[in-house]
Amino acid sequence: MDRILVPFINREASAGNIWRNAILESLNPPVHGVIWIVGLTLAVGFLTRDGGFTLLSGFFPPARDLAVIALVVWFLLRAVGRMEIGFQARAKNKGQDIDPTAIDAIGKLIRAAIIITAILVAMQSLGFSISGLLAFGGIGGIAIGFAAQGLVANLFGGLTIYASRPFKVGEWIIMPGTEVMGEVQSIGWRATRVMGFDRRPFYVPNAMFNTAVLINHSRMTARRIQEYLHLRYRDIDKVPAIVADANKLLSEHPGIEHDFFVFQMDSYGDFALKMFLYAFTQTTDYNEYMSIKEDILLKIGNIVRAHGGELAVPTSTVHMPDGLSFQKSGPTPEPFLQGLAESPQSA
Repeated sequence: MDRILVPFINREASAGNIWRNAILESLNPPVHGVIWIVGLTLAVGFLTRDGGFTLLSGFFPPARDLAVIALVVWFLLRAVGRMEIGFQARAKNKGQDIDPTAIDAIGKLIRAAIIITAILVAMQSLGFSISGLLAFGGIGGIAIGFAAQGLVANLFGGLTIYASRPFKVGEWIIMPGTEVMGEVQSIGWRATRVMGFDRRPFYVPNAMFNTAVLINHSRMTARRIQEYLHLRYRDIDKVPAIVADANKLLSEHPGIEHDFFVFQMDSYGDFALKMFLYAFTQTTDYNEYMSIKEDILLKIGNIVRAHGGELAVPTSTVHMPDGLSFQKSGPTPEPFLQGLAESPQSA
């Protein structure tokens, strides 16, 4: 069988049809199972044709039906997995951007439908009444729902993520008020795995995403530069020229968005003049952002020095009353020390 299927699969794979390739690649192992079932069916029929092996004749047909159902389910699940891989590979080869979260969601829903259908068909083949089972499910589902509220909430939370797509696999998210921040690695039926910045995994119940505030760090359009620079009080007359040159620097810098930026004197600080820098970088890459920020800060420092000013550090000024002066104390007179040594000790 391998000699027949493998060359045919390889030939069809070169054609690039995802559906046909997935079906052919998934077909080989189940076909082996079908051959075994056919062989066992013929053998059992031969053994029981004269009325012998009654136990085997009563046991084998339902077991064969379950085996056939299992092989069909196996084939379908393999085909779904192969199609997921095929769509992602084709998108990568064509340079297209495909949402892995959407593919994963559709694959999980199809798998769930296949398994549920297979269970119902298997129970029907074993003689169970599907209508009675569905009626029982309607009554028992209420009790199960109350007993598994958390599980159901997480399930619907996962469906909400797949439907609204506030994030997808590979994006970086932050949940304010919690320690959860990092890269989304997988979205399961119950929980979402987030790999933290310190390489510790978080397993977040999907129900939390229905109510929690979420920041999708990967979807930012720019990074913000927000800094305070301190200028000496004695350089207050140089502020207008420094501000003008710094704003000219921002308006001409290739890494800064030119639609909005600010460099102005903000307030009188405790020890210096507070100069406020506020701008956005055109890139969202963190390394490029840090390089642009460093370049801006160093060039503003050069502008301050070029105008004869200096960046301030925390200092304190002590004002002395008029007329108060300090005198350097000389050595203690020797007669005074001698008289102090001869004075009687106090009791």
